[in-house]
Amino acid sequence: MKRKASSIRRSRSTKIVATLGPGTSSPERIRALFEAGVDVFRLNFSHGVQEDHGTRLEILRGLEKRMGRPICVMADLQGPKLRVGRFADGPIKLSPGMRFRLDLSDEPGDETRVKLPHPEIFEALTPGTDLLLDDGRVRLRVLSCGPDHAETEVVTGTQLSDRKGVNVPNVLLPLSPLTAKDRDDLRYALDIGVDWVALSFVQRPEDVAEARRLIANRAALLVKLEKPSAIAHLDELIEMADGIMVARGDLGVEMPAEDVPSIQKRIVRESRMAGKPVIVATQMLESMIGSPAPTRAEASDVATAVYDGADAVMLSAETATGAYPIEAVSIMDRIARRVEHDPLYRAIMDAQHPDPQRTSADAITAAARQVAQTVSAACIVTYTTSGSTALRAVRERPDVPILCLTSRLETARRLVLSYGVHSVNTGDVSTFAEMIQKASRIAYQDGLAAEGQRLVITAGIPFGTPGNTNVLRIAWVEGNSQP
Repeated sequence: MKRKASSIRRSRSTKIVATLGPGTSSPERIRALFEAGVDVFRLNFSHGVQEDHGTRLEILRGLEKRMGRPICVMADLQGPKLRVGRFADGPIKLSPGMRFRLDLSDEPGDETRVKLPHPEIFEALTPGTDLLLDDGRVRLRVLSCGPDHAETEVVTGTQLSDRKGVNVPNVLLPLSPLTAKDRDDLRYALDIGVDWVALSFVQRPEDVAEARRLIANRAALLVKLEKPSAIAHLDELIEMADGIMVARGDLGVEMPAEDVPSIQKRIVRESRMAGKPVIVATQMLESMIGSPAPTRAEASDVATAVYDGADAVMLSAETATGAYPIEAVSIMDRIARRVEHDPLYRAIMDAQHPDPQRTSADAITAAARQVAQTVSAACIVTYTTSGSTALRAVRERPDVPILCLTSRLETARRLVLSYGVHSVNTGDVSTFAEMIQKASRIAYQDGLAAEGQRLVITAGIPFGTPGNTNVLRIAWVEGNSQP
């Protein structure tokens, strides 16, 4: 990738993920989003057709070449969508205590029953199970059930209309997270060259193993945590995934709302300890779908995710279909920058550093953060092939940027998601002198360091050996390093 002296350098460590949609599909709008602060672009396969997503990715790859910066693209798979059928005469009225039947009949619904075209749900139900419809606005309790029906009582709710979603909290459903549509979308996403694949409806480790097999290392795998059953397997899922998304909207439907904030903090903390990038998503600036400014509560919500140490925060409908996509990104950018300049933020980040494993790579990476702080280095430089060296540095949450130099474009793109990483696709080096000169030149060129400032460089010898970080070097940015 051709380097440009004018490459955009973010002045924050927390990354911004934005979803593309009907309102943000033109080259002009996509570039405006990038310039406003978007680091990762999300293609939401729950909406639109494959060709639309392919066109957006082509625009992004063209923008990448023009800007001389790696751009990360995520394909978010839909997963199973559980919905009731249709009603004969429009929405029905419900009241607590009413009896209501769910079944497999193709007849349009009425105030006594409706089709639930998912026999897998009936298979998993038992008397006393609660079902949540329409994002929890309607709660039904199962009185009796069979393989093709469930007799329920209305607990809460006043109205139900066509095709509303169904959630079954605290029940492990016999469903794969990959429907036939998802498998087709996954093949398409991998063929067009996305960098990350987000897997929806994960309930257990086996779900991740199936996706891993299909992806076959052609993209990094991000697991969306949106089912309470997944939280029960949190450690295993973090270990199996390349990254994690806290999908708070769905979590908030299936578990008490008061539990979600502590769950969010736990997921962010444990993902960081494992060295896996973590995204906090859903309803972050939702009012900006139709308003040019967020609520104070939303601004505080975004700030909390940054204070927690998330790698990234995400916008969904705000940028996909909202009236103010550029403004939403700009405000999220300003919130993140303001938090990161708060002394309390640095105190929080420094309060907990993961214990390094008993390896030279972990020891050197942990030392790099301490050395950078001691000598007031401008940035930490990592030379990496697989990205593992950079991810070790990210885990430390240093107070300076991490300049990641890699000869693999796919590695450079994937690392864009990670906290504090400024990734650059560049050729391999063969000597120490070349390593230092290249690090100094790029750090200066991309605005990460000025002449006379110091860099802390980590690398592996021999060069090009994945996962072999065994060298730490302090270097100065000199006049002959400048472009």
